[in-house]
Amino acid sequence: MKILFITNTRIGDAILSSGVLRHLVDTYPDARFTIVCGRLPQTLFAATPRLERVIPLKKRRFDLHWWDLWREVRGTRWDLVVDLRRSFLSYFLKARARHVIGPADDSVHRVQHLSSVLKLERPAAPYIYVAPRHEDAARRLIPPGSPVLAIAPVAAAAHKTWAPERFAELVRALTSGPCAGGRIAFFGGPGDDVKAQTLITAFPDALRVFSEPDLLTVAAALKCCSAFIGNDSGLSHLAAGLGLPTLALFGPSDPIRYAPFGAHYLQAPDRDIARLDVAQVAAAARRLFP
Repeated sequence: MKILFITNTRIGDAILSSGVLRHLVDTYPDARFTIVCGRLPQTLFAATPRLERVIPLKKRRFDLHWWDLWREVRGTRWDLVVDLRRSFLSYFLKARARHVIGPADDSVHRVQHLSSVLKLERPAAPYIYVAPRHEDAARRLIPPGSPVLAIAPVAAAAHKTWAPERFAELVRALTSGPCAGGRIAFFGGPGDDVKAQTLITAFPDALRVFSEPDLLTVAAALKCCSAFIGNDSGLSHLAAGLGLPTLALFGPSDPIRYAPFGAHYLQAPDRDIARLDVAQVAAAARRLFP
């Protein structure tokens, strides 16, 4: 059995769709999977059971990337096509069955909407497959020892990013209180260490996981941590998808729809991330610790 799974281009959205993929893996134990996603999240699916290939979709003008994809997959007769992008391509493939997601529903969480493609009774919670090789690599990034609080201080957009200086105040408050005796690890993507330099300088002994190209190695490193605090970002979705106690800080985005599934979240007054108070975040963060 061959299944074509078409998911999103952004890391956060791809993570939110991972529960639908897991449902397919569990429901069809003999199926082999081809996964279509964006270039950024392509490593996220490398450990999917019975994976044949991941096709990273490179966006082109006039939607020509769909034409490129059609030429790649048209030669296969698919047993099932699951399309979370609502693309026209799915209707021009040879398939015994296809499920194409309906129009966006602003009244429900994104995970619930994505789960509707298979008419699931309950939302399919995100699930990240990690292989032993990723866990081995992660132990070099987060060596065994005292508990680790993961901090992701940078988001993709400035209006979603709480100031590094505020994160530094937060870390001081937590390491002198509920996280005393533990370790801190800073997580981020390429260039995020430069944006968070104020925070890094304030805590030179903190562990650092920046610019790691393999998302599953990052995921395995997060699994070595005890809790996570971050902005509205793909890393917050990744931490929550791994079951890590997570607090996500929101500015303008709607957390009712886009908060990391199953995580705690805190939205700034007037949806202005700059107005989020350190004491307020510290109080919310204490809920993460037993």
